[in-house]
Amino acid sequence: MVTLMISHSQLKCYLYNTSLPIPANKTYQNPSAPLLRNSIDFSNDPLRKSSILLCFEENMSVQKDRVMAVSEWEERWQTGRIGFHNFHVHKMLQKCIDRVLCGRSGVRFFFPLCGKAVDMKWLADMGHSVVGVEISEMAIKQFFEDHNMTYTEETVPAIPEGKLFKSSDGKISLYQCSLYDFSSSVAGQFGGIWDRGSLVAINPCDRERYASILLSLMDKDCRYLLDTLLYNPELFGGPPFAVSDEDIRTLFGSACEVQLLVSQDAFEEKHKTWGLDYLTEKVHLLTLKSN
Repeated sequence: MVTLMISHSQLKCYLYNTSLPIPANKTYQNPSAPLLRNSIDFSNDPLRKSSILLCFEENMSVQKDRVMAVSEWEERWQTGRIGFHNFHVHKMLQKCIDRVLCGRSGVRFFFPLCGKAVDMKWLADMGHSVVGVEISEMAIKQFFEDHNMTYTEETVPAIPEGKLFKSSDGKISLYQCSLYDFSSSVAGQFGGIWDRGSLVAINPCDRERYASILLSLMDKDCRYLLDTLLYNPELFGGPPFAVSDEDIRTLFGSACEVQLLVSQDAFEEKHKTWGLDYLTEKVHLLTLKSN
């Protein structure tokens, strides 16, 4: 008996590429879980054993460079698979907000890959203004509907197929477009950035481009609050993707002072289904270095 830790997509890939039926004695914990534990008896079929092990080995190497297509994120919103969405103001934002504001009022905040984060309404109610970027039009409309807010919709000439959804009071402006089509020429620079579920969501191969855009959006007094997750990436391919302290220093260290504010155990029972044995949540504060 051989026991393998594989993802559901890897199992489907194996079956597709080999045209072999699912073994009758295949068992797994949860068909909808990201990781499945499969026990397969190869004792009478050495050819299948070598084939499946080779395929899984190849798929695992591919998963290290996992790429999420825009269509996959849109499908998650369409089907309601938005486990990454918090229905309450994020505890780390509440905990660290004073370090971000530093006594300032009327701060312009930027939310990359904002989804329908309730944090945006929370900050707006405190007297700040919010600009977000989100690829899913559904997420943006749900945000305004969830908070019973009226809004206007208009095209954005500077962004191909881009749209701007703006609350009637003008405090919240959400751009429906790719983050990589967004720039300071569209909405200026910001005094605060709340990055939760964004850097950890983008494809790792795009991180340098992502960091370049975020840095260009920082005003000279900007305080960038970055929430990340750390785990063994060999056990789970993401998203959310693991981001190490070294990754952060590599991406932002040349331009920013990087300060660790919070590091705490975030492991929950559900993370066992990801194949993980630990999960650490970290919050860093980034500020531009003075010339």
